[in-house]
Amino acid sequence: MKRTIVILVLAVTLLLLAPPALGAAIPPDDAPGGTEAAGRPFPFNILGGDMTLEDSTTTMEILILLTILSLAPSILIMVTAFIRIVIVLSFTRSAMGTQQMPPNQVMIALALFLTLFIMFPVFDQIKAEAWDPYAAGEIAMDEFLEGTMRPLRGFMLEQIRLQRNESDLMNFMNLARLERPGSIDDIPTHVLVPAFITSELKTGFIMGFIIYIPFIIIDMVVASALMSMGMMMLPPVMISLPFKIMIFVAVDGWNRTVGTIVDSFHGAPG
Repeated sequence: MKRTIVILVLAVTLLLLAPPALGAAIPPDDAPGGTEAAGRPFPFNILGGDMTLEDSTTTMEILILLTILSLAPSILIMVTAFIRIVIVLSFTRSAMGTQQMPPNQVMIALALFLTLFIMFPVFDQIKAEAWDPYAAGEIAMDEFLEGTMRPLRGFMLEQIRLQRNESDLMNFMNLARLERPGSIDDIPTHVLVPAFITSELKTGFIMGFIIYIPFIIIDMVVASALMSMGMMMLPPVMISLPFKIMIFVAVDGWNRTVGTIVDSFHGAPG
């Protein structure tokens, strides 16, 4: 599906760049109405007939929308809670040593729905401040984009502050050769996004390390017991895996893991 969207975007781009011969002829300046921009045929006509500059604006909006749709999965990963969630869930599965259980599809689905659960207030704010006014024709496209980014920027800045990773933000400010910002609004989005991603990576790895500790203790106890019995040829993982699964289920591990992930976005101790 994603490849189809990309091909469609490329096709529309090529049609937009087609020579003027494919469209209607451009009237000279001295022709009646020839100097009026609104009624002048667009030179890159993809549909034939009398295509005006207003029609071309609509076409460009469609092109921009298709491009945004093709980048939607990447945008979802970059500026939401998905990064930390999927890292912690992956560490949990790896610590238990269950290989591909739960399957990748289940892990990604759980991460996506947890992302929607955590980001719902942000999405609700975007709908109220950006989408509803834009759908009602009260604001223009640039105001819609600004209203969409404002809640996302607030979320990213809040998470960087809660995790005490302001050093990541300052590092990218230095890499961009920018002066120290006077306020939050002075931080460019192209600096904020990579700082947020590195902050989420750091936080996810710290949480994953903490999750690993009890499972490592179980592996060490089982390995020591096997060595004391002289069963050195028996892989400790074969014996420790059932114990790890049993203990994880007994302590309601999935609910505790999910609860810790959700609490980490609200500043609660994990």
